[in-house]
Amino acid sequence: MSRISEAFANGKVFIPFITCGDPDLDTTKEIVKSMAANGADLIEFGIPFSDPTAEGPVIQDANLRALTNGVTTDKIFEMVKQLRQEVTIPMVFMTYANVVFSYDADKFIRTCSEIGIDGLILPDLPFEEKDEFDDICKKYNVDLISLIAPTSANRIAMIAKEAQGFIYIVSSLGVTGVRSEINTDIPSIVKLIRENTSVPCAVGFGISTPAQAAKMSSISDGAIVGSAIIKLIAEHGKNAAATVGEYVKSMKDAIRAT
Repeated sequence: MSRISEAFANGKVFIPFITCGDPDLDTTKEIVKSMAANGADLIEFGIPFSDPTAEGPVIQDANLRALTNGVTTDKIFEMVKQLRQEVTIPMVFMTYANVVFSYDADKFIRTCSEIGIDGLILPDLPFEEKDEFDDICKKYNVDLISLIAPTSANRIAMIAKEAQGFIYIVSSLGVTGVRSEINTDIPSIVKLIRENTSVPCAVGFGISTPAQAAKMSSISDGAIVGSAIIKLIAEHGKNAAATVGEYVKSMKDAIRAT
């Protein structure tokens, strides 16, 4: 059983996102360790990119700060390698197809496997074009994680049937960011997913409060949070680890209560 499968087998999951290198990689390491110690079940590592089309202003700014500080893919690989000496929960990269292409897809995904990355999320990769990465991911036992959005409609069953690791349900139209409420019919999406696969699904985009996390986890298998965490890091900078850890604990406690 993979680390991702084990995480979901233990109950409803909380998945925090972090932009690597914001404000610097040493702080990223401390925040990741704090997340893991406070109940995170799986962590998404954002590899900064100059044109993050799925991201709202909060995560766009984090990408810019990281890139301005000289963060590179190789430096992130080294950071993950160091983290793997202490952190045992699943880790996945969330980035863009061009980052993988420009590095060389085979080399990138092989390195992911070598350093202990369990999955890869590419939000700008259409399902119909995933084969170029999918075969390499299977070769190195790295799950290529599919996204299903409100606009996926009659493609949901098709995507679900070929899903690996877990399915990332995009809760709302548009880009990432904190939302006061989520109006998408998530239960219908989850129902269709579960009719076509046993692969678990978690909901992201717009979740920021314990109540939202609990609600989305009661419908699906977990909740994903990014922008709310990046806001805390922007506010607290190099001292963010403890505050982010407290936030993660509050979200995980709410999910456990479901």
